Amino acid sequence: MKIEQKEYRTIWFENNIVKIIDQTKLPHRFVIKDLKTIKDAVNAIKIMEVRGAPLIGATAAYGLVLSILENKDLSFLKKSANDLIKSRPTAINLKWAVDRMMKKISGVNSDKMFEIALNEAKEICEEDVKFCENIGLNGLKIIEEIHNIKKDTVNILTHCNAGWLATINWGTATSPIYHAHKRGIPLHVWVDETRPRNQGANLTSFELNEEHVPNTVIADNTGGLLMQRGKVDICIVGTDRTLANGDVCNKIGTYLKALAAKDNNIPFYVALPSSTIDWNTKDHKDIPIEERNSEELSYIEGLDDKGNIKKLQIYPKKSKAMNLAFDVTPAKYVTGLITEKGVCDASTEGLKNLFI
Repeated sequence: MKIEQKEYRTIWFENNIVKIIDQTKLPHRFVIKDLKTIKDAVNAIKIMEVRGAPLIGATAAYGLVLSILENKDLSFLKKSANDLIKSRPTAINLKWAVDRMMKKISGVNSDKMFEIALNEAKEICEEDVKFCENIGLNGLKIIEEIHNIKKDTVNILTHCNAGWLATINWGTATSPIYHAHKRGIPLHVWVDETRPRNQGANLTSFELNEEHVPNTVIADNTGGLLMQRGKVDICIVGTDRTLANGDVCNKIGTYLKALAAKDNNIPFYVALPSSTIDWNTKDHKDIPIEERNSEELSYIEGLDDKGNIKKLQIYPKKSKAMNLAFDVTPAKYVTGLITEKGVCDASTEGLKNLFI
């Protein structure tokens, strides 16, 4: 996808260095950052220089490549794998990618380990690009159906950033939007600001602007009113972990959007690659919900009138804050899951019919 009319992916490997787009600097600065060590990779995930379940997984895969470059000792590699898995616990792609990489290089001679690991990390990225492209083509059909009935602009509401910046390319929730836009279907996207880190305003709106997709940023709690007034035709969101029964764990606030959509008879779709499916966890209460630093709530960043990025405190100094990063939307509120293999019901049977 494009930034300033130039094509980019979110992560790539060059001269034994992992290159990423530092998303903590967007939208005000475009910075390509070098990851040279396993600690760099772990830190990039922790502080959200990279974020989004598929991209976190890809970064972890490349992180193990960097670990091998540092030290081919098996104990060092296992510690690197554990450090990566612990860096952000909710997104299932992280552990999925680490387990896949460790399985691939297990028992491999040390002189071949780097090459095999690098090829596998690249393969994980290429798979994700293809999966996200197919998600877009499958979701496109849904948007086309709405447009064929409405004969007017299709208004789509999304939450957080499940765009190409959260993946390697295309995105999950945005992929159907980009494909529909390329087909000439008139679109408008309502972009939830998505407090506390404003990933909708800072990232989704940014990338939609770069692709010339009409969009409007709204406060998180505006969506319900827009739905009541007939200004939303469909909701499409991403997910960090989807259970085999169709329950969806995504950025905090997703559940409330699903409730509003259900009350207003608006279809609520979740877009995801199969790497985001957790086939083993049976109860959504067992999903680890990440609690992040409360300063993400009590402070906000932005540009001052001189173009400098400033961090400002917006809460009373004595106020306490809880910063839970994710919530769970029960399957009964999800119209369907848009995957690389097709669209299915958010249910055990629906997912099994596609993947098993």
